[in-house]
Amino acid sequence: MYKRLELHNHTTESDSSITCQELIELMVKDKADAFAITDHNTISGHGKIRTLLEDMGHPIDCIYGMEYTTYYGHILCLNLQEYVPWENINLHKPELLFRAAREKGALTGVAHPFSYGHPFARGCRFDMKITDFSALDFIEIFNNPEPLHEVNERGLLWWESLVLKGHRLAMTCGMDLHGIWDMGGQFATYIPGEKGGDTGRELADAIHSLKTCISKGPILVSNPEPESNTIAFTILPAHKPGYLHTPGTPYYLTLKTGGKIIQKEIQPEETLHVSLDELNGAEIIIPKLYQQDTAIENLVCVGCVIYL
Repeated sequence: MYKRLELHNHTTESDSSITCQELIELMVKDKADAFAITDHNTISGHGKIRTLLEDMGHPIDCIYGMEYTTYYGHILCLNLQEYVPWENINLHKPELLFRAAREKGALTGVAHPFSYGHPFARGCRFDMKITDFSALDFIEIFNNPEPLHEVNERGLLWWESLVLKGHRLAMTCGMDLHGIWDMGGQFATYIPGEKGGDTGRELADAIHSLKTCISKGPILVSNPEPESNTIAFTILPAHKPGYLHTPGTPYYLTLKTGGKIIQKEIQPEETLHVSLDELNGAEIIIPKLYQQDTAIENLVCVGCVIYL
């Protein structure tokens, strides 16, 4: 199965208008499999969330994290079990904080890298200079409230360019909740998992193996088949509330490599086989799924990176 994770959320422990209990209730109502608490520069909500979930009979899983909020950019940490001081944040050496959080077992990522910065929202744009991408685990390629072209498309293209250069970086997305907002029609992060499984461990495994994908509803699944010299693609419904697909409206699959983009029409009920010969020996492929046409506005899923 695939689990839907909402990985970027704030509460009244920092600058949101919703309490820890309201965050849990919202996620349960919207049928997420798990959610993260990522308040700005504090983990004060962790204990409250744990107590509430225990009192409620654990209706949903929580990923405990924090958003390091600096004048040079925001850094998301997931599976963060203890506060890691960030007073040594360095514009030219963010790897110092990445590694310090990793030493505590956390996953580290860049949040909304192309968000508007000064003078609109000082610190929201990621201005730190990363020289060692191996110190980083993921990039938040879609921050749902942010502008599509000016912020999110640039984040997607930056992540794609890094992956196609050989950097092993997972992708995530998030609502960046600061209130009780509608999550219908927005991207969520999906990972392989098992019912009743340890979602925090499954998230770590998915990020380390680059098995995350983001989707508004359908999940694009790829399966290399060396014996037939093809890659098989199928579309799985994720039943995300708010996603609508008009029957008869075509889906389009694109496969991006370092040198070309291949486009195919694909139907929800079929398995589409793409010959490896069409990929001209590409070893890294980024699959994406669109409905109606391949405009960024109609992107519905960025599938797991394919390594051949």
